[in-house]
Amino acid sequence: MHQKAVQQILLVLYFLLSYNRVQGEKIMSKSEDVELEKQLKFLNKPAVKTVKMKPTLSRIKKNSSDSTTTWSSMIWSKDERCPFGTVPIKRITKDDLLRQKYMPPPEDAIFDVSNNSSEPKGGYISSQGYQVAIARTLTNPNNKFTGAGMITNFYNPRVEDGQHSACRLKIQKDSDIIQVGWRVDPTLYGDSKTRLFIHSQFGKTDCFNTLCPGFVHVDTGTPLDMSYMDSLTHRGVDGYEETMYIERDSVNGNWWLLLSSNYAQIGFWPQRIFTGLTSFATNVEWGGVVYSPPGVPKPPMGSSFFPIRNNLCDAFCRSITVLNKNGKTIQVDKVTTQVDNPNVYKVLFERLGNDKESYLFFLYGGPGESAQV
Repeated sequence: MHQKAVQQILLVLYFLLSYNRVQGEKIMSKSEDVELEKQLKFLNKPAVKTVKMKPTLSRIKKNSSDSTTTWSSMIWSKDERCPFGTVPIKRITKDDLLRQKYMPPPEDAIFDVSNNSSEPKGGYISSQGYQVAIARTLTNPNNKFTGAGMITNFYNPRVEDGQHSACRLKIQKDSDIIQVGWRVDPTLYGDSKTRLFIHSQFGKTDCFNTLCPGFVHVDTGTPLDMSYMDSLTHRGVDGYEETMYIERDSVNGNWWLLLSSNYAQIGFWPQRIFTGLTSFATNVEWGGVVYSPPGVPKPPMGSSFFPIRNNLCDAFCRSITVLNKNGKTIQVDKVTTQVDNPNVYKVLFERLGNDKESYLFFLYGGPGESAQV
C-alpha cells in the first residue's frame, strides 16, 4: 500500500510539473511543433563569414578603431571573442520561441494630429497594458530624419513575470518602427537582468533581437541580448553610460545600429523589409516604457524613483540628437513630453552640468503602481 501511495503521489506531481512548464508545450499541436522546428532550423543557420559592407554614415569616425576603450573590450576577453569572420549570434532555442509566443502585442502609440498642427490635438494614445514617460520630436508632417541618437545610463527595475520595463530610442514612420535600448523582460529573456535589445516592426512582423529574420548582425563582439548587470548605475554614484544611434545609410537606405562613443557598427536593418522607413523617419522618441498584463499594477521605470534633477540619481537620456535629411546632426532642444500616469512616473527636460560642461538631459522614471498599494 505504501509503495502504491508513493506512485500515486509521484504521478500527480508529474502532471502538475508538466502543466506548470511553458504553457505553449501543453497546448501545442503536432503541426505547431513541426512549425517551431522549421523556424529553429531557419534561424540557427551555420556560421557564415561577416558581411563585408562599407556603409556611408555621417557618424562614423575614421579613427574609431584607434579608441583605447571600445565597447566590445568591456564585454569580451581576447579568448572569448568570436572566431575571425563570424559574429556572436545567439543560438535560438525552442524555449526562446515559446516565450516569444507569450510576448504582449506590440506597443502601438500614435499622436492624433489634425489640421496640420505642429502639436498633437488628441494627445498620446498608448496601447492597453503599456505606459510611457517619453520625450518626442515635435509633430510635423514635414519631418525628415535620417537617424537619431542618445546617451543613456542603466538600471535594473524590478519586474514580475509578464511585465517588462525598458528605456529606448525609437524611430518611426507610419507603421514601421525601429528601437534600441535596454530592457528588463523575463518573458523575452527568461531572466530579470538588464539587457540590450533591438526591436523592429514592419508589415505584420514584430521582432526582437534575432528571433526572426530581418536584422543583419555584422559586429564580432557585441551580442544583441548582452547583459548590462556589471554596468548598472547606483543612485548617488556616477555610473556607466552608453551611446546608441540608429542611422540610415545614404547610399542603399539600410538602417544601421551604432553603439559606443566610437560608433561601432553592430548591424543593419535592410531597406527592403520596410514600407514606411524606405526613406526617412518622421518621428523620434526617447525614454521609458513599461508593460503589465491588464489588471496588474505597473512596474517601476528607470531608477525606480521620480527624477530629482540629479544625473547621479536619475535615469536619463542625454545629448539626444536627430539627423536631418542631409545627415547633419542636430541637438534636440525642444520636445513634446508625455507621461501616461503622472502619479507613478515623471519626466524632466533641462540642462544640467557644471562650470566646465553641461548637457540637456531628459530625466524619467518612477516607482510604478506596485509601490502605491
